[in-house]
Amino acid sequence: MKCKMTINKMFIIDEVDERIYGSFIEHLGRSVYNGIYEVNHKDSDGNGFRKDVIGLVKELNVPIVRYPGGNFVSGYNWEDGVGPKDKRPRRLDIAWKTLETNEFGTNEFVDWAKEVGTEVMMTVNLGTRGIDDARNIIEYCNHPSGTFYSDLRISHGYKEPHNIKLWCLGNEMDGEWQIGHKTAYEYGRIASETGRIMKIIDPSIELVLCGSSNTSMKTFGQWEETVLDLAYNEIDYISLHTYYGNRNNDAEDFLAKSIDMDEFIKSVVAVCDHTKAKKRSKKKVNLSFDEWNVWFHSNASDDEQASWQIAPPLLEDIYTFEDALLVGCMLITMLNHADRIKIACLAQLVNVIAPIMTENNGGAWRQTIFYPFMHASVFGRGKVLQSVIECDKYDSKSFSDVPYVTATATYKEDSNELTIFCVNRNIKDGIDFECRLENFEDYKVVEHLVLYNDDLKAKNSVLGEKVMPTRCENTFLENGILNTKLNKSSWNVIRLKKIT
Repeated sequence: MKCKMTINKMFIIDEVDERIYGSFIEHLGRSVYNGIYEVNHKDSDGNGFRKDVIGLVKELNVPIVRYPGGNFVSGYNWEDGVGPKDKRPRRLDIAWKTLETNEFGTNEFVDWAKEVGTEVMMTVNLGTRGIDDARNIIEYCNHPSGTFYSDLRISHGYKEPHNIKLWCLGNEMDGEWQIGHKTAYEYGRIASETGRIMKIIDPSIELVLCGSSNTSMKTFGQWEETVLDLAYNEIDYISLHTYYGNRNNDAEDFLAKSIDMDEFIKSVVAVCDHTKAKKRSKKKVNLSFDEWNVWFHSNASDDEQASWQIAPPLLEDIYTFEDALLVGCMLITMLNHADRIKIACLAQLVNVIAPIMTENNGGAWRQTIFYPFMHASVFGRGKVLQSVIECDKYDSKSFSDVPYVTATATYKEDSNELTIFCVNRNIKDGIDFECRLENFEDYKVVEHLVLYNDDLKAKNSVLGEKVMPTRCENTFLENGILNTKLNKSSWNVIRLKKIT
């Protein structure tokens, strides 16, 4: 079986917005407490931040992190999480039926973000609260001084404003599970007015409007049309969320699910552009895929957890090798839509459906999905090139004409680096891979990284990594033609650089 790919330096989809490699921290399970924050851990710093986790986050090179939710934010009073810790109230978190101590809040998260070298993507509560709450928190975070909330921040030890530039207008407001769930019209109106007020206080911010929670929502499409019609002038992005699982243990069908993601993106783009045309607007609304991942392993164990615990283990999927392959396919899909996807958040970052796991008072380790995300974040910068791919296809239970190989390429002009990312979905056979490089004279192969395991169900743990990248030594470039063999069911990163 063969696959042929052609890329040309002159054919560009768009520049990669680095925020496509964002992630997400929610007050959920052990994401914050005993995840990024564990005061009594032997490896924590003076702020209670786990230094081993900070090191792993830095490996991922995450440029932005969404906070504090998620479903949690729709019942959250941000004022509970600022000021002296001994005066912060404990609250029932209705979203996840846990007890929130509020020991960790907005200022702690901003401090943590600075430690790991990332920016903050803040979400405001449009469930139980609204315009008043939003105007107060942006004044607290972004206004210099001389007002009640900016001076309150200063009294809490933060003289300089946080200058948070990216804000989400609520979370999954189309979902019946959401606290304060709204119809499209109700949400569109409150989002429009909230966004208008927030931009009066700080005109430099960007706003993300809630789109559909997934493509299976009955209101999908109609929701986007309504909320965009009402809030188009105030917002800059609309959100997409999706999670996939392999409940039927069908690897071929599971690895094809990035096709659903591709169709989701195209559909939302169509509604955005329809609204632009209808309004005769010059503004283009782009996409924020601010929740995406594999999520299904932990569903049964979550149902067994008792209510109203502090930081119980929730949504702790332990990922397999095949999960890492689908994550790779999803990353390739988003890169191939770099012209419209400007923000994306792998949900989540630590412990909760996450690439990084920790033990309470113990070690931290990399899940299988850590590696494709890290490779894309580190090497997938610059311009995404338009690829032409010819390969065999297959039909699965849910999808037809599924290419065995999905791929993309990024080009960094300043450093003359070219990176090809590809996944072989064929779970039985390797594939001979040929890539024609046009207008890439005097390039050489730097390395070919492969994530592969004979066992699709192989997992990593704190005891060791069964799934980790190795190097392929049989990848050659001659006369502008690259040749190699893609292992069956494998994630591949082929890096090339111009000879100087």
